[in-house]
Amino acid sequence: MTPADLAELLRATAAKVLAERGLDASVLPEKLTVERPRNPEHGDYATNVALQVAKKAGVSPRDFAGWLADALSATSAISSADVAGPGFLNIRLAADAQGAIVAQALAAGENYGHGTALSGRKVNLEFVSANPTGPIHLGGTRWAAVGDALGRILSAQGAEVVREYYFNDHGAQIDRFSRSLIAAAKGEPAPEDGYAGAYIGEIAQAVLAKSPEVLAMAPAAQEETFRAIGVDLMFTQIKNNLHEFGVDFDVYFHENSLFESGAVEKSVEYLKNSGSLYAEDGAWWLRSTDFGDDKDRVVIKSDGNAAYIAGDIAYFQNKRQRGFDLCIYMLGADHHGYIGRLKAAAAAFGDDPNSVEVLIGQMVNLVRDGAAVKMSKRAGTVITLDDLVEAIGVDAARYVLVRSSVDSSIDIDLELWASASNENPVYYVQYAHARLASLARNAAELGLSGDDPDLALLTQEQEGELIRTIGEYPRVVASAADLREPHRIARYLEELAGAYHRFYGACRVLPQGDEEPGPVNTARLALGNATRQVLANGLGLLGVSAPERM
Repeated sequence: MTPADLAELLRATAAKVLAERGLDASVLPEKLTVERPRNPEHGDYATNVALQVAKKAGVSPRDFAGWLADALSATSAISSADVAGPGFLNIRLAADAQGAIVAQALAAGENYGHGTALSGRKVNLEFVSANPTGPIHLGGTRWAAVGDALGRILSAQGAEVVREYYFNDHGAQIDRFSRSLIAAAKGEPAPEDGYAGAYIGEIAQAVLAKSPEVLAMAPAAQEETFRAIGVDLMFTQIKNNLHEFGVDFDVYFHENSLFESGAVEKSVEYLKNSGSLYAEDGAWWLRSTDFGDDKDRVVIKSDGNAAYIAGDIAYFQNKRQRGFDLCIYMLGADHHGYIGRLKAAAAAFGDDPNSVEVLIGQMVNLVRDGAAVKMSKRAGTVITLDDLVEAIGVDAARYVLVRSSVDSSIDIDLELWASASNENPVYYVQYAHARLASLARNAAELGLSGDDPDLALLTQEQEGELIRTIGEYPRVVASAADLREPHRIARYLEELAGAYHRFYGACRVLPQGDEEPGPVNTARLALGNATRQVLANGLGLLGVSAPERM
């Protein structure tokens, strides 16, 4: 019986108890929650439902809790139910009901933890979207890990997710990139507002190899050639780096297409006609304060050129025209202003502002020997995805970037995350999986399997703790999807690995010496197999490998 199953039983029982006493069962919420108490001596699960609804029903919380306790205790799945304090209810499951969690995890296999809460939702998930003017820095790398994990989690809850990369190939940054390449090709210093780093020289040489005559061209043709070839080379490198990091996109959307197709002009004209734009001081402004933004935003500048938000507005409309009912933008720490303006743009088009969600990621810092790492081998002062992967590997890099809430900055201790020790969280989790794989191999050599177990035999404290932790997994995945917080999966996996290590230390799984294997060995092996499955499932949602050997 999972926590969700228990919550359903609890609600049905509460409704029956109220009805039997002629009381109004409509006071019960649609969903009741049960939690694992911090002190295991208080029971397997606890609920405060009596405190929530008793007074609405016209009875005291302790009376209502007592009625619930009596009714639940008469259920075969419940070993005991006791009232505590002003009306809390502590519940212990019967061993066979608790063991059913193991059976559910094994039966569902790779799908254990999946749900249908987001079925029918079409989600556009835009992340990374780094300018094609340099390697991906640590902030973009964080979004690569978090965005890919979030996409997997949303899909596991039934959503149709399209991963999208917004290719910023329109604007002044591309001009500066082209001029920087030309300077490098000529052996000159980078322009004052240009880009530096060894990668600029490498790309410049690659452009010369593809177009040897480029430096003899007229300035305009020269700049266009460096722009076209250089941007393509840089973006190809970005795609390759992301692919090696385990991140691929369904759509690469070119910002420039919004201007070339006339989409920006059409969007602006629509908003003018609807009254959402107004003219002032020679410019056109979006009435974004009408929709909750902190100030109105210039869309068309007084010189007639489109402001950056004009492309954002057209891009949002393009997403809605492609049928997405939820558009998630994952942006850097300096983009807080985009929350209000993007929601305002949605409202201006008559859409629900909640069809736009903006997640803001905080900074990432690398630390080695207690000091910040500030220099990159190829990108000058910008630390890149490659720098992080070279230092600690793909698995550790993805895990550490997902492990913390995006609202908080991260200091990555390179020595810790490269170490093969239990202090390294990703090693701790992966080692639990590898240890379980080894256990299964050893059992097979003895002719043992976890098939057809008597799960009611799993009555030890450590067995119960591990089973209940497995039972929490579906709720953790659902919560991670609902709150857009992949870090919940990582923290759960560490809890599960800890519960397994404690179980393994207290409960012998395989027979020793001349001992004959018995039903308890089969049951414990089944519990180990279920644990290994859940560890693999959770690591898979984070895009981290589940090794069989370490």
